[in-house]
Amino acid sequence: MKLAVITARGGSKRIPRKNIKNFCGEPIISYSIKAALESGLFDEVMVSTDDEEIAEIAKRYGASVPFMRSAETSNDFATTSDVLDEVISEYKKRGKTFEYFACIYPTAPFVTPEKLIRAYQMLTENDTDSVLPVVQFSYPPQRAVIKNGDYVVFQYIENRYTRSQDLDPIYHDCGQFYFFKTEKFVEQHDLVLTKTLPFYINELEVQDIDNITDWEIAELKYKLMVRKHDK
Repeated sequence: MKLAVITARGGSKRIPRKNIKNFCGEPIISYSIKAALESGLFDEVMVSTDDEEIAEIAKRYGASVPFMRSAETSNDFATTSDVLDEVISEYKKRGKTFEYFACIYPTAPFVTPEKLIRAYQMLTENDTDSVLPVVQFSYPPQRAVIKNGDYVVFQYIENRYTRSQDLDPIYHDCGQFYFFKTEKFVEQHDLVLTKTLPFYINELEVQDIDNITDWEIAELKYKLMVRKHDK
């Protein structure tokens, strides 16, 4: 049994109603729901939310909302792991367990059925606990500068004269989805487990969306992704 959990609380601060804001013609959460459904992987695609409007839109696009999120996991301090623990526990109370599950963020229009299928294959065909989509930093963080008073200095002075091409690549979480073996997640209560395989994603298909400028860049990148896919 496989479950997709889309985490979508209603209290977005920086972009009001972010999880259901129009993105290229559709509520942004709809892209995550459609990717999960069209992958054909999941026995259930559910949305964890504390917001009635989000719940109604989620149902309209084919997701289930079997229960609402609690106040404890809807505040600004609750982690994604807290939300996922609550979902898994609530299903267990109702007599339903899942061997595998994916957490998909509601503002992740770059998630596609194909990416979910490949991540699931990685999870089930390798000795691993989870799969994490990652993207390489466009410029090596080892050459970062930080503010020191009125000026900037190298954060890692030992790399001052190191050529960028000679530094090891460093990656970061794409903030799109995670795929887990449920038992391992419950044991470790984290998004990066002991054995986590990287799922590499192109920089053109990754965008943090924290403000309106990010949103506009994401729409441009999404249109480019669709155009390339349709060729």
